[in-house]
Amino acid sequence: MKISARNVLSGTVSEVNTGKVMAIVKLSLKGGNVLTSTITNESAERLGLKSGTSAYAIIKASSVMIGKGMDGVNISARNIIKGKVQKIKEGMVMAEVVLDIGESSIISATISDESVKRLNLKTGEEVYAVIKATSVMLGIAE
Repeated sequence: MKISARNVLSGTVSEVNTGKVMAIVKLSLKGGNVLTSTITNESAERLGLKSGTSAYAIIKASSVMIGKGMDGVNISARNIIKGKVQKIKEGMVMAEVVLDIGESSIISATISDESVKRLNLKTGEEVYAVIKATSVMLGIAE
C-alpha cells in the first residue's frame, strides 16, 4: 500500500493500556524514541497489538508542530521528540521542515513560512517535533 502521509516510522510496541473505549499504545523506535498513540480498543485488538509486536506509526506532516526550547515545557501533547533540522523547503505559504531524529529516522512537518521565520529555523539546529497522541495512526504489516 502507498499512502500520502509523509511520516511512516517502524518500531516495536512496548506497552498497551486499554480503557473503556480507547487504548494508549507506546511504540519504541530505533534510537530510543518512544511515540504514544491513542486508538480505539477495537483497533488495537484488530491489529493484534501487544508488547513486542512490530508496528508502524503513521503521521501526516501537517499534524507535526515544531518547537524550540522545549526542555521542561509542560504541554498536553504526549510526543515531544528532539531532532536536528535536516532540510527546510520554503514555499509561498507553507514550508516543509525535515528533522533527523536519529538511527536513519526522519520526521517531516509542514508549517507556515511565517512560523519558519518567527522560529528563525536553521539547518543543523536542534528543535522538537510535537505530536498529539491522537494524530498518530498505527499499522502492521501482514
